[in-house]
Amino acid sequence: MTPFIAELLGTMLLILLGDGVVANVVLNDTKGNNSGWIVITTGWALGVFVGITVAGPYSGAHLNPAVTIALAVAGKFAWADVPSYILAQMLGAALGAFLVWAMYYNHFQRTNEPGSVLAVFCTGPAVRNYASNIISEIVGAFVLVFVVFYVTKAEIVPTKTEIGLGSVGALPVAFLVWAIGLSLGGTTGYAINPARDLGPRIMHAILPIKSKGTSDWAYSWIPILGPILGGVIAALLYMQLR
Repeated sequence: MTPFIAELLGTMLLILLGDGVVANVVLNDTKGNNSGWIVITTGWALGVFVGITVAGPYSGAHLNPAVTIALAVAGKFAWADVPSYILAQMLGAALGAFLVWAMYYNHFQRTNEPGSVLAVFCTGPAVRNYASNIISEIVGAFVLVFVVFYVTKAEIVPTKTEIGLGSVGALPVAFLVWAIGLSLGGTTGYAINPARDLGPRIMHAILPIKSKGTSDWAYSWIPILGPILGGVIAALLYMQLR
C-alpha cells in the first residue's frame, strides 16, 4: 500500500458512502427515500471515519486537497508531494461516484428530477449567491482544518502500522464533519473538499444518466476555491497561535 493508493482508496470509500447516502435519501424507490438531513450528515461522517481508518496508516488520510494544501502551507507536508496526493484524491472521488451510479442505477432510471440526480454527485447552494456561497465554504473548511490541526497537532502523516482498534482515533474527525454538516451544511451542502465535489461532478457530466440535466459548471468553482481558502486561513492562524 503506497500513499497514492491509500489516498485513492480512502477517498473512494468516503465518496462511495457519502454520495451513497445521498442517493439512498433522494432517489426514487430506495429503502431510505426521504429519510432526511440527519441521515445524510450521519452517512457522510461515517464515510469519513471509514476513509481515515483505511488510509491513515499509509498516507495520513488527508482525503481532501484543502487539507493537503493547508498542511503544506503550515510546513508539515512537502509541496513536492501535493500533486500526487491531490491526483489520488480526485481519482478516488471519481471512482467512488462511479460505484454509486452503478449500485443505484435502477433508482437513477426511476428518478426524473435533474436536481435530485445532481445532488447525489455534488453540492449546490440552497440560495444561489456566489459571495455568500463561497463564504459558507470558506467557513466550513476553516472549521474542518483548524480543528483537525488541533486534534492531530498538524501531524497528519503515515503511521506505518495498521490501525486495528486504534481506529477510534478517527472518531474525532468523523464527529467534526458531522457537526459541520448539521450546523453549517444548510447553505451549500458543505463540500469542504474540492475532490469530493469536482471528481463526482465530472462523473455526472460523462456518465449516461437518465434525466441528469446540467452539471452546473457555473457553480463548480465555489466548492473548489472556498475550501482551499478556508484551509489556508486555518493553517496560517494555527501557525500564529501555536
